Amino acid sequence: MVPASPLTEPLVVRPTSETIIGAAYARWVQSYRDLPILINQWANVVRWEMRPRLFLRTTEFLWQEGHTVHETEAEARAETKLMLEVYERFARDYLAIPVYSGEKSESERFPGAVQTLSIEAMVQDRKAIQAGTSHFLGQNFSRSSGIQFQTRDGKQEFAWTTSWGVSTRLVGTLVMMHADDDGLVLPPRIAPTHVVILPVTSKEETRAQVWEAADKLARELRNVLYHGAPIDAEVDRRDLGGGVKNWEWIKKGVPLRIELGPRDLESGNVAVSRRDKGVKDRQFLATQELVGRAGELLDSMQQNLFNRAKQFRDQHTCAIDSKEEFYDFFTSKNPEKPEIHGGFALAHWNGSRDVEEQVKNDLKVTIRCIPFDDPAHSPDTGRCVISGEPSPRRVLWSKSY
Repeated sequence: MVPASPLTEPLVVRPTSETIIGAAYARWVQSYRDLPILINQWANVVRWEMRPRLFLRTTEFLWQEGHTVHETEAEARAETKLMLEVYERFARDYLAIPVYSGEKSESERFPGAVQTLSIEAMVQDRKAIQAGTSHFLGQNFSRSSGIQFQTRDGKQEFAWTTSWGVSTRLVGTLVMMHADDDGLVLPPRIAPTHVVILPVTSKEETRAQVWEAADKLARELRNVLYHGAPIDAEVDRRDLGGGVKNWEWIKKGVPLRIELGPRDLESGNVAVSRRDKGVKDRQFLATQELVGRAGELLDSMQQNLFNRAKQFRDQHTCAIDSKEEFYDFFTSKNPEKPEIHGGFALAHWNGSRDVEEQVKNDLKVTIRCIPFDDPAHSPDTGRCVISGEPSPRRVLWSKSY
């Protein structure tokens, strides 16, 4: 056996953040006057992953996590729900990702939590991705960490805590939701570059004139506000063929590509391509019309990406009322692509962990969440699709990453 070489940097394996921050809260919290405490942090986390997947499940990843401590149960529960709503709004309004929001079943709950809430997204292979979670921890971690405070009437009580987080998994969700065979497709509201201007000229005598016009157009676009900030416009001045440069920006997913050449200077028009419309999409707009409509075009793209993703999700989400139909829904019909299945199933469940285990073992399908609301099928009493026992409402089932 070859002896292990020493690490160039120390590797420290730490417990979950709730344990570390709980110990700090136990020192900081003495009185109800100290509450609430709300801590947000960005941290790199290392986990043991047997089958790493880029962005979705990696050994080390960056995440944003919050930890709060409260005087009352009601305040902590409100914080838990608030943060899930923040994640849902970010996914919808910025990432253009429609999600189901709901509560995890007991078996899928974060260890030690009283209640776990999550947002669940469907990507293009119809699998679910848990895109964000928020946990109501009750007094469980307070009791284990000794987080106590003097109440308003002079008594000692354990505090009420929450934790919540999203990670670089959102990057993977974004890519798998919107990208196509040609590369990234970025929603404008999170794109680092909104517009790229590609000067097109093969003649030395027209190059300076075209570049000058491109720089002028970029300055005009940067004076346009898009959701409170200037449009980010870039001129690609590299000495490369137009086709090469065009494809690079297509793969990067930049929302708008503008081609500008000598003929465009004569006509006063530019060729505008929207990344959400495919690589062959192109329309000609007067230069000043483009400047005036730039924000409108970006908003149109943002909405189109969301609508397209929601249509795809809804198309592959259905209510199921029998075990045979349920099993058939999650069985691939394409032997060449066995990973492709039906999508999301809204089906009744009797609340039994045994049923969850049976479905997980048979189909690798889990309850993603118990939705807060079901826009397609209102909550109703029925029969569990597996056991036939009474069920109070439908839950969301799917295969997942």
